[in-house]
Amino acid sequence: MAEAATGFLEQLKSCIVWSWTYLWTVWFFIVLFLVYILRVPLKINDNLSTVSMFLNTLTPKFYVALTGTSSLISGLILIFEWWYFRKYGTSFIEQVSVSHLRPLLGGVDNNSSNNSNSSNGDSDSNRQSVSECKVWRNPLNLFRGAEYNRYTWVTGREPLTYYDMNLSAQDHQTFFTCDSDHLRPADAIMQKAWRERNPQARISAAHEALEINEIRSRVEVPLIASSTIWEIKLLPKCATAYILLAEEEATTIAEAEKLFKQALKAGDGCYRRSQQLQHHGSQYEAQHRRDTNVLVYIKRRLAMCARRLGRTREAVKMMRDISLPKSATICYTAALLKARAVSDKFSPEAASRRGLSTAEMNAVEAIHRAVEFNPHVPKYLLEMKSLILPPEHILKRGDSEAIAYAFFHLAHWKRVEGALNLLHCTWEGTFRMIPYPLEKGHLFYPYPICTETADRELLPSFHEVSVYPKKELPFFILFTAGLCSFTAMLALLTHQFPELMGVFAKAFLSTLFAPLNFVMEKVESVLPSSLWHQLTRI
Repeated sequence: MAEAATGFLEQLKSCIVWSWTYLWTVWFFIVLFLVYILRVPLKINDNLSTVSMFLNTLTPKFYVALTGTSSLISGLILIFEWWYFRKYGTSFIEQVSVSHLRPLLGGVDNNSSNNSNSSNGDSDSNRQSVSECKVWRNPLNLFRGAEYNRYTWVTGREPLTYYDMNLSAQDHQTFFTCDSDHLRPADAIMQKAWRERNPQARISAAHEALEINEIRSRVEVPLIASSTIWEIKLLPKCATAYILLAEEEATTIAEAEKLFKQALKAGDGCYRRSQQLQHHGSQYEAQHRRDTNVLVYIKRRLAMCARRLGRTREAVKMMRDISLPKSATICYTAALLKARAVSDKFSPEAASRRGLSTAEMNAVEAIHRAVEFNPHVPKYLLEMKSLILPPEHILKRGDSEAIAYAFFHLAHWKRVEGALNLLHCTWEGTFRMIPYPLEKGHLFYPYPICTETADRELLPSFHEVSVYPKKELPFFILFTAGLCSFTAMLALLTHQFPELMGVFAKAFLSTLFAPLNFVMEKVESVLPSSLWHQLTRI
């Protein structure tokens, strides 16, 4: 019985919603009919006559002020809408309408059954979007002292944003510090150094940490548990101090590599000691985890030094043990390897006549796969956009990742004969397979909508951020632009030609209300004049 009553209420509710959704024109005409019937007691004609007399007494200066004020207000709205669109990628009026007015108009579906059926899919897509919008540490970031600072000295521009450097500072504090740093004086100094914003203060702190370790200190360590045999040891070198100096003070790659080798020696010693003590408590376990992070970071940066110095095989050998998630480097390198087999003999004219061979089809599919993953890369590889130094953090499938890939791999594409020609002829075909990339992908998940905002935070202001897909101007920006221009033109014409614009306005209003007057005359001829009196008698 309860289920039947619930079903009846749901049907009644749906009928009411349907009537308000599709029969609003009927309600509108009913209201107009009632207004017409009640025009005599409401004195609508007298009020309209009074309004028309008032408008006739207005001078042209009033219309100039009215149109000028309308143009000013619409211009301010246009400026605000344009600024909001450039900053957030959407229209403020449209966002407010969708967020606040649409629920009031019944635009939100609260069907619990639909929500329960799609909950699993929504949660999966949400997890995917969060992971794709995550900012990652650039595994091939450059050295601040030897490369980023040199760029600043030459050009006077800052290649790194505050947001990017702040993320690096957080990474350093996470990977290079632990709760027991206060037990070792050098680590305590470095813990403060990683939080310091001033580069010179960080470098001075690193030198201070190394000077402490140069002093022989008596460290009593029992050789055998519950024994009275002790030994004197030298305090271990501070590996993180060498890391900071290699990153920020070294002015050449060779100098940075020398410091990283010293850091490797010190870090390896700390790692071996903490490995033996990691099971003695949570404090030792935290130290071992920190020492492991330090050692992995040093090896990765040594591989980067070898790569920058031209020792590619040595760098590959060091990097082989590092696993990375799906990235533009993997996708585009796979495409380059497949394109290498056919690019030297590829011709678009010949391919259009005879069709693509199996090897060419595999190469084209690999390019399409790479372009779908990150559509920003081809413009940098084809030198349609200028390259800048890659940031220290990147966004997967974003412009920052494209810059990081092209910066290191453009030379590889140029080295393979015909590879860039094959890319130039085929990369735009990817977009025909995914006409709505934000809603549905072809080989990957839909393209995330958060890339533009994150890339603008990661990349310097002098770089023009690549946006995909290209966003069309919202309707309200176009509407306010047209309204501002139209009202400004009316204000100017009314100021220059007041009498002519007055005649034009009267002619326009008379033409606008002519159909309404015609309808009202026809209605009055059909309906009896005493209808209102008859209704009052009833």
